Amino acid sequence: MTLTPSHIIEHLFCPRFTYFEYVLAIPQYEEKNYKVMRGRNLHDERLERNKDYLRKRVGRPGAPVTEKHTDQYLTNELMRGVVDEVLGFGDGTMAPLDYKFAEYKDKVYETYRTQLYCYAWLIEVNFGRLVDRGFLVYTRSNNRVVEVPITEEDKLDVKQAAEAIFTIIDRNFYPKATKAKARCVTCTYRNICIK
Repeated sequence: MTLTPSHIIEHLFCPRFTYFEYVLAIPQYEEKNYKVMRGRNLHDERLERNKDYLRKRVGRPGAPVTEKHTDQYLTNELMRGVVDEVLGFGDGTMAPLDYKFAEYKDKVYETYRTQLYCYAWLIEVNFGRLVDRGFLVYTRSNNRVVEVPITEEDKLDVKQAAEAIFTIIDRNFYPKATKAKARCVTCTYRNICIK
């Protein structure tokens, strides 16, 4: 088994998500969620429309975008994922770019950041090049592009989360719930979780 960025995001939301879904095998039925399904369809539509478009505005001074790889399926020893676009720059660095079926409201949600951190880890392993930023395209805000810095600590955090997920699964370990109790209100497992 390898993980996806969604596994990491769910685990960071609450470690018990991992236990209910992957130890007890209780599905969460996310396919009923309109935004999830619309986002997946949008991903396919964007890839068809923008295959040859090279983003020139996201490059650094002296390090423009020099290459683009679309719909990249990447793996490492713990994780797999499909990155909408992997951009390469003149300074040798790379960056993930991900489309979101969302409006930009002057804030980048932690779930979006975590997804970019996961992609950064995958890109570094597969391309052997530094990733220190990523980009989000908010399709419901006239395709606004937002840059997100990515540190070494960000990439280490997702690696450690991936290792924690395998510990829960391999040892059949029932973890503590999140301390952020407000998350329990919308959790799909709230009716079966022991507080």
